[in-house]
Amino acid sequence: MDMYKFQSCCSEFWTTTLEPKYNKNFYEYLTSVGLIHLFQKDLVQDVQYELSEFVQQMSNNTEKHDLLVKIFTNKLVVQNFTEYTDNLSKIFNKIKETPLKGSTASYIPQLANVDPNLFGMSFCSIDGQRFSIGDSTCKFSIQSCVKPLLYCLALEEHPEELHRFIGREPSGVKFNSLSLNEQGQPHNPMINAGAIMTCSLIKKEKALYERFDYISRRLQEFSGGIEFGFNNSVYLSEKSTADTNFALAYIMRGAHGFPKGSDINEVLDLYFQCCSMDVTTEMLSTVGATLANKGQSVVAGKQVISNKTSRNCLSLMYSCGMYDYSGVWAFDIGIPAKSGVSGVIYAVIPNIGCISIYSPNIDALGNSIKGIEFFRELVTEFDYHTFN
Repeated sequence: MDMYKFQSCCSEFWTTTLEPKYNKNFYEYLTSVGLIHLFQKDLVQDVQYELSEFVQQMSNNTEKHDLLVKIFTNKLVVQNFTEYTDNLSKIFNKIKETPLKGSTASYIPQLANVDPNLFGMSFCSIDGQRFSIGDSTCKFSIQSCVKPLLYCLALEEHPEELHRFIGREPSGVKFNSLSLNEQGQPHNPMINAGAIMTCSLIKKEKALYERFDYISRRLQEFSGGIEFGFNNSVYLSEKSTADTNFALAYIMRGAHGFPKGSDINEVLDLYFQCCSMDVTTEMLSTVGATLANKGQSVVAGKQVISNKTSRNCLSLMYSCGMYDYSGVWAFDIGIPAKSGVSGVIYAVIPNIGCISIYSPNIDALGNSIKGIEFFRELVTEFDYHTFN
């Protein structure tokens, strides 16, 4: 067997450096079949690997070589990865050259100080194929992009109970609007009121520090083991300008909306902490790929949430994930997505993967301007609209 061709094939699969940090499943797989050493040194074209030895390694690990079979039979979800990433790069560079519009989020002081020229994008497929360009390792505040994940955790914990507290309809009003539905519930989990209510349900019997620790550990499972950061400056900044969120909490308490025994100050603290986590586009693309993969981590292979929870989450992201732009987004772009006022959007393409993009300048609705422009170009290049 020509191991140069073997390595070239695997390099096509992973265009970035093979790191267990990001490619844990493939790294562990190659280790288990005794091939990892071949990726830890430069190979020359005449390096050979006895076919009989290779077959023996495969026969000893029949349950683990599905990924390699996909590579060599051209059955990866993105089959020509180089061509695919060239197209992503072309779109990215086109949008990068457009003039800056909008501004950074001004109502949270710490977000207003971010460099508006930052621009990064990452893709992760359900097979673990990865690509990044621009400021993809730059850390930024997750903000509202944590809301789908909080919803997943609450739904896993309270599958029958959750929607007695939170609705499932688009709100038709601003994401932090002081309004509830006719049942006295937050309209959906993707707006502030809904995410505050979601936080009230997660491990509600535990102490605040235990609840945040639980959420942090569970979110790390979505990212395949990459730890979410925490920005205390953003947390303090968010908390000091949170009058509207406090008002929302009191309105919900006045409507008897919270679970019995909820301390709304603790609930709000937990909500602010979750919104103040730091991520990168690389991390969020992996998180979204877990949702695209029916709740199974594409890095660790672990079932993080059930297929049903993932489906319900994507349904709400599709109808409610882009603030007051959700209807236009569903009509024109047609991909489940969530945006945050820090300037991030991650869009989940079911059974394919996730694209995460970061550009801090947002429009009046709170969505990244260059992010929306990128996805408009994307769906003209790729047939990703749900109903195509």
